[in-house]
Amino acid sequence: MFSGAIGAGKSNSLMGEYALRLGEAVLRNRTREAEQLASVEVQLANKVKSEFIANMSHELRTPLNTIMGFSKLLGEHGRRQLTDQDIVDYARLIHDAAGHLLAVINDILDISKIQSGKYALDAREISLDEVLSACVASYRGVAETAGLDLHHRQEDSLPAIRGDAQRLKQAFDNLIGNAVRFTRPGGSIVVEARTLADGGAEVRVRDTGVGMDEEEIRVALTPFGQVDGSRSRWREGTGLGLPIANALIELHAGELRIESRKHEGTEVIVSLPPPQVLSFIQDRNLTLGRPGIRQS
Repeated sequence: MFSGAIGAGKSNSLMGEYALRLGEAVLRNRTREAEQLASVEVQLANKVKSEFIANMSHELRTPLNTIMGFSKLLGEHGRRQLTDQDIVDYARLIHDAAGHLLAVINDILDISKIQSGKYALDAREISLDEVLSACVASYRGVAETAGLDLHHRQEDSLPAIRGDAQRLKQAFDNLIGNAVRFTRPGGSIVVEARTLADGGAEVRVRDTGVGMDEEEIRVALTPFGQVDGSRSRWREGTGLGLPIANALIELHAGELRIESRKHEGTEVIVSLPPPQVLSFIQDRNLTLGRPGIRQS
């Protein structure tokens, strides 16, 4: 019995040592995998940061160079003897560049406020019909100049919704603007709206543009993400239009979905709830003291 007890003790000791070493091996393996994953994430973060800095530098410098260059020419009017048409053209170029620069700065400020939770909606009952009509009208001339057909279709009477008209217009402007930007000449864009069964509304922005795969959709929805991050990409942009639109729709208790296929086009579907849903969220946020929706 004594020798048996000693044998059992040795067996237990060996099993304990084996379990300890096995545990250490598993821990080392998991640590190595975590380090590799962290390394990949750091490399990806550095790549995204580098692309962001390069793209934002380009987005800011291009209009600034235009403003500085043409304002210098205007300042030398006495020596260069500019014609009246030259002055008008230079002033228009400076105005357009300043407008682009302001839009970039506003996008950066908007996404910063949204991410910090300091973005407030001025919610009231509004006409979605009027919001969409204004958006389409503002892009009609741009689409024609780009050689695109822009169509607007909707039911005779869309339901009234509760929300911030200015912010919803900003969201749909971004969606229509993206469709125009990424559709080649000869293509078409359709903006459709209809009433949902629950009393809410659905808006679809469909184009025949370059399209995206699933990974590119994920990147496009990431703030500052560029599906094509190279300086030679086909279209300029900060990569903020779609994330801002998505965030604004979510603030309205809505949902934004994207269906797209490479080289075939993209459809963005926005679902907005009936007025009582946003009113409930608004009242609840006010009760809990949460920011996000101002009552009007």
